[in-house]
This record gives sequence, C-alpha cells and structure tokens, in this order.
Amino acid sequence: MSHTIDVPISYQQDYRIHIGNNLWDQITEFCAGRYSPRRAFAVVDEKVYRLHADRISAGLNSYFDQVGTYVVPEGEKSKSSTQWQQVVDFVLEQGAERGTPLFAVGGGVTGDLAGFAASSALRGLPLVHLPTSLLAMVDSSIGGKTGINHKVGKNLVGAFYQPDAVFADTRFLETLEKQEWINGLSEILKYGAIHSPEIFETASELVSGAGFQPTEKWTDLIAQSASIKVEIVEEDTLEAGVRAFLNFGHTFAHAIEKEAGYGKISHGQAVFAGMIAAVYASTQLGAHINSTRFETFKPLYPIKLYELVPQMDKLIRAMKTDKKVKDGNIRLILLDEWGSPYIYPCEDTGLIEAAWSFAYKQFS
Repeated sequence: MSHTIDVPISYQQDYRIHIGNNLWDQITEFCAGRYSPRRAFAVVDEKVYRLHADRISAGLNSYFDQVGTYVVPEGEKSKSSTQWQQVVDFVLEQGAERGTPLFAVGGGVTGDLAGFAASSALRGLPLVHLPTSLLAMVDSSIGGKTGINHKVGKNLVGAFYQPDAVFADTRFLETLEKQEWINGLSEILKYGAIHSPEIFETASELVSGAGFQPTEKWTDLIAQSASIKVEIVEEDTLEAGVRAFLNFGHTFAHAIEKEAGYGKISHGQAVFAGMIAAVYASTQLGAHINSTRFETFKPLYPIKLYELVPQMDKLIRAMKTDKKVKDGNIRLILLDEWGSPYIYPCEDTGLIEAAWSFAYKQFS
C-alpha cells in the first residue's frame, strides 16, 4: 500500500517596491513595523560605501541599535563562492538570528550576493533591497533571483528568495557614473523590446535631453520598467514560462561575460550586444523587425567584441552551459515583433553562428 499526501505550502511572499527621492523615513517606518531594533546587517558595495557611508549609517542607526556592515569589493568578481562564504561567516559570527534583517545596499552584484547569503544563512534571513544603481532599480532587485557565478558560467549557483521590500532611492543616482547609467539603460531597453516599444522613444528623449541625472522623468521610467518586471514575475515567479522573456539578449550576453572574463565587459554592455544578436536571429526566422530602434543608443556602447573574444566558437560553447539550456538545446528569447517575445529552442547552431557574425560586424 502507498500513500499520497499533499503539502499545500507556498514559500513565496508579496512585497512592495518603493521608488522615490530620499526614502529613509519610509525605510525607518517599515522597519519599525516589522523588525526588532536590536540588530541588523548591511552588505554594502565598496564604492557606494565610500560615497554614502554617512547616509547609510545614519539611516539604519536611526532605528537599529547595532548595524554590522560588510563591505563588498567592487566589481563582478565579487559574485563568487569566496565572497558568499565571507558574508555568511560575517553574519553568523556577529550573532545573526532568524529575525535579523539583512540590507543589500548596492548594484546588481551586491544584491545578488547579499540575497544569496540571506537565503542560506540560518536557512533564511529577512532581506531588504536598497538598490543604488539604475540596473538594480529596474531589474536585479526585483523578482527574487539571487546567486553567484561559477567557473562554468554566470549565475549558475543561487536561489529564488524574495525580499521583504525594495526601496529604490533615486538620490543614490546623483553619484552614479555615466557608465553605470548606461548599464541600467540596457535593461530598460529590454523592457521596450519585449513589452512596451514606446520605451525606446522615452529613453531616447531622456538621453538626448536631461541626460544621465535623476529627474522626475527618469523616476517615471524606472517605475514603468519595474512595473513590467513585476507583471511578468507575478505570472511566473520561478521562471517556468514567461519569466524567461526577461532573458532577452541575456543568453548571448552571459556568454560574452564568461569568455571575456568577468569584469572585462559590463553586464549592460554585454546585454546590449546580446539584444542586437537576438534581434538579428529573430529576423532570420521571419520577424519583420530590425535593430534600428537600438541605433540611437549604439554610440553609448563602444564595444570591441572581437578584441574581447577573438574566437566565436567559444561563445557558442559557453551558451551551451547556460542554465536555461533544456534537453541539450540552447533556448533563445526572440521576437515575433516589438513587444511580442517567444522562447525558441535552437537545435541548429547555424542560427546562433549567424547572429554572432552579425554582432561581431556591428561591434568591430
């Protein structure tokens, strides 16, 4: 005789994203309604800490009696098992309890690393994201993906772990370097490609007008982009279906990052090149689109793809180790038209080779 018992448990949780200028009062109010004031931890990007240590310390210490701060070395190389181990060691040795919150303060690298540490220490610490880069505000802090890189590929070790809240304080963008604005712009353009094509026009007007500084119009675009990601993640939290659309251009991009060496090219630059390749592959399968919508932004991405990865076959091999590979097939996110993505299991690498060849010519 055998028995079957259902386990009706959902471990995902609802939370809010707060977007605006100078959100510390809201952060304090949120903490007072949820956490003990005894202790908290902050995992902070090195550069952010250098520029904003006083603001971060004053903000968190306005409620918490003790704040243990771990400073993450700047750059993609910090998304490593070594840094993850050091963060976990830090919070455990400092006396973390299961109710002790961990604040991830920084860009995508810090958020992914700190989120994974929060998901694993004591089998889960409360997590609050304070994204400080444009990319983190519109993408990486939303949706619960955490993780680190592995020598085999990017983001291959990690967990889905939702935060208690996200506070995107646009005041941090006042000190954001132009290159980091451009990195975030790539993810915003992705939302234009897969969901709302009018974003291309809005972004073009902002770049050529106000430029890269935190204005109300940029805040509106950040909110629109975040809302699109929330809509997709809400439908497919664990990436079993439509959430994969958020990877438009990313399968190509992750291969560039891995083969060039993590940190040699920014994530945003790699994503931009990856989207160009994905658009070309889409046209080869009959889509009536072209990459002209990206042309306005191309001068912002002076990528030398051949110098980064001279051998194209290495990129194809890297794509075969991507975590989205299924049944041995590379799964590409392509477009039927602007705003209409689909998943394409690519059995023949000829299409991928053609897309890479096109990208190499565009970024020579």
